[in-house]
Amino acid sequence: MFIIIAILIFSFLIFIHEFGHFLAAKLFDVKVNEFSIFMGPRLLHWGKGETEYSIRLLPIGGYCAMEGEDGESDDPRSFTAKAPWKRIIILAAGAFMNFLTGIVILLFIYATATGFRTLEITGFLDGCPLEGENALQVGDVVEEINGDNLYIFSDFSMLTERAGEGTMDVTVRRDGRSVVLHDLNMVKQDYTVDGQTLHIFGITFAGTEEKTAGTLLKNTWLTAIDFGRMVKMGLLDLITGRAGLKDMAGPVGIVDAVQETGKSADNTMDGVLNVLYFGAFIAVNLSFMNMLPIPALDGGHIFLLLVTWILELISGKKIDPKYEAYVHAAGLVVLLGFMLLITFNDIVRLVTG
Repeated sequence: MFIIIAILIFSFLIFIHEFGHFLAAKLFDVKVNEFSIFMGPRLLHWGKGETEYSIRLLPIGGYCAMEGEDGESDDPRSFTAKAPWKRIIILAAGAFMNFLTGIVILLFIYATATGFRTLEITGFLDGCPLEGENALQVGDVVEEINGDNLYIFSDFSMLTERAGEGTMDVTVRRDGRSVVLHDLNMVKQDYTVDGQTLHIFGITFAGTEEKTAGTLLKNTWLTAIDFGRMVKMGLLDLITGRAGLKDMAGPVGIVDAVQETGKSADNTMDGVLNVLYFGAFIAVNLSFMNMLPIPALDGGHIFLLLVTWILELISGKKIDPKYEAYVHAAGLVVLLGFMLLITFNDIVRLVTG
């Protein structure tokens, strides 16, 4: 069941992304030649007005083919005939729709909550060395770790894990003002909790805030921003070598992760909510990833559009759109090759277990 849900989530996110382009194109009177879900050979297609609608074989994308988008066109309703600011809105509309979808899913999930956990320190386990006049205190609300904001409760464990054990700069809100604790020695110790020995910091966060319209919207927004920050962290990890190809997952790996997320829940309803939460994470990640200035992605299109616009303003000459099309075609080939490699790694991981 969870595999089916994962596939449906992917399909919906692709549809909603392309639908964003489609709506924006129609808003600015751009001629749309084809609106396709997925890529590859056509399975189904039908025409309505000037636009052909199709469903294709390979569930790895989709597109909204606008007149003149990838080449020269004399049609006054072509994509390239529109003002640059209109083209930017059309290109960004897909990512916006994905981000909005993530927000809506999170709102639905959080609407079922009775309250939200906070980052207020409510106590320390016996012998915890992190409590003190020049250290952490009961009532402190943790705001930053090494300069990174804590948006939601889970950020504490995520950011301390990334920092590794040792000294950290921890910012807390104390008595209404921010206090920076420089070089706080954040080291885990063994503590006995309910008869179990746990290797933890010894800090307890038992505080919650009541669910109201305000806290619901606040936690939804902060969670979405937190998801987006993970894109930045993941890219930095790839650049610095902290993460490699083996740590990346494509559609096959994500579907498997969704299935495991659902199966690990205590009951079916919790499983569905966990999968939806993961779906919101994917939606927000797609929106941020798609806006990266990489050829073939919408962010790459916007970047080259801006570069072309500036060059045309400086030179006074119109640049042939075919050159931009060449760049995006090359980027698409590289991107598809990369996706195939990631998918191959996903399959190998599944087979080798």
